[in-house]
Amino acid sequence: MYETTRTTKALAIAALAPALLIPALGHAADSAATASSQGGSATLARTALPSALAPAKADDYKDPDLWGRIRSGYAIPDLDTPLVAKHTQWFASRSDNLVRTSGRASLYLYHVVQELEKRGMPTELALLPVIESGFNPQALSNANAAGIWQFVPGTGKDFNLQQNMFKDERRGVLASTDAALTYLQRLYTMFGDWQLALAAYNWGEGNVQKAIQKNRSLGKPTDFESLAELMPAETRNYVPKLQAVKNIIANPAQYGMTLPAIDNQPYFITVDKTSDIDLAVAAQLAEMSIDEFKALNPQFKKPVITGESTKILLPKENAEKFHLNLAQWGHALSTWTTHKITSARESLASLASKFGTTPEVIRQANNIPPQMRLKAGSTILVPKASGSTSDIAENIIENAQLAFEADRGDAKHKGGTQKLTGAQRIKATAANAMAELKSRVSRVGKPSASSNGRKHR
Repeated sequence: MYETTRTTKALAIAALAPALLIPALGHAADSAATASSQGGSATLARTALPSALAPAKADDYKDPDLWGRIRSGYAIPDLDTPLVAKHTQWFASRSDNLVRTSGRASLYLYHVVQELEKRGMPTELALLPVIESGFNPQALSNANAAGIWQFVPGTGKDFNLQQNMFKDERRGVLASTDAALTYLQRLYTMFGDWQLALAAYNWGEGNVQKAIQKNRSLGKPTDFESLAELMPAETRNYVPKLQAVKNIIANPAQYGMTLPAIDNQPYFITVDKTSDIDLAVAAQLAEMSIDEFKALNPQFKKPVITGESTKILLPKENAEKFHLNLAQWGHALSTWTTHKITSARESLASLASKFGTTPEVIRQANNIPPQMRLKAGSTILVPKASGSTSDIAENIIENAQLAFEADRGDAKHKGGTQKLTGAQRIKATAANAMAELKSRVSRVGKPSASSNGRKHR
């Protein structure tokens, strides 16, 4: 059973509201180095850490405050440089920002710390999502890196994070945390140094290896500070930023800050489901708001949660309510099914008429941009026929694709929009290009490497 932390719900949920567009700060791995180190396998085994970092026992930690538990597990050598001082001052002068981030983190932090301890890893690594995403699972970089650990699509596939029309596990707390810690663990085993492992997480292991080789050939040291001048600015600042957050968490009073308390106990548990269920129904059964439910289950992209083996996360008391209410539920759990577009003549208006709904309902359920129509071959969500109880098939879940094209309002397409102006056509074409690009990227197992060996972000 997987679990995480408890604090004031209102602060955490309010802090999660907007999706963030953030700078690319995540682990841009070198694809060639990744393939060689894995022996060509997409499945990564957990690598054992040196005995000095043996897994800790959960019972060793009695501190009621999770921050204290994190402090007690610090194990990465401190970095003391002008960049660290600069970033420490930056975070300290923006205490409100760190408080909001702490509110978001309160839902997930216990789980991350627990997983680090199981692997015998330094607990300050639990603070890395502060740098990556501000602990916002909806965070999205300008290179489509997503989730609190900021996985790009290809790297997510390398670590078996499912990405399909219904779900994106890069955003899910359990799967993405497991993948991120597995990657960090492997990088530490590769370099034997946490600061270099962190640099590789951001820059790519191939680039760090090349930098080490260059300094060795010149007879120079190969520690992080000695290699920093060879790194791009983002990576050169990456480890100092984590050190800055680490400094503040270690002694917040020194920086005039009071951290919101986070109880040192699980926030959520996992709940099994055996059939498709509408996201709104799941939230209703758990007696939670949609926003509260999504905060713990951000990987679900559609109004229906599919897959027989799929689990949902709920606070313990809400899980109990979920089971009690489910036992008394006398209605359909899911009201959605899928329909494959066979012809561009299937407009939203004709689809709405066929399935007894409105064009806007179909547009919202499938995130169809304005002035766009569905391409033939697309699979969309539509309301179920009355009395239907069948779930969406697994092969559809895994293979469904959605593609759009500009709706120019041609007369032959019934229900089409009015003819677009030049500006509208440009906007629609751009939206279509972006949709096709994202679809193409999501289908690629490993994205191409750029000239410096770094995966595109």
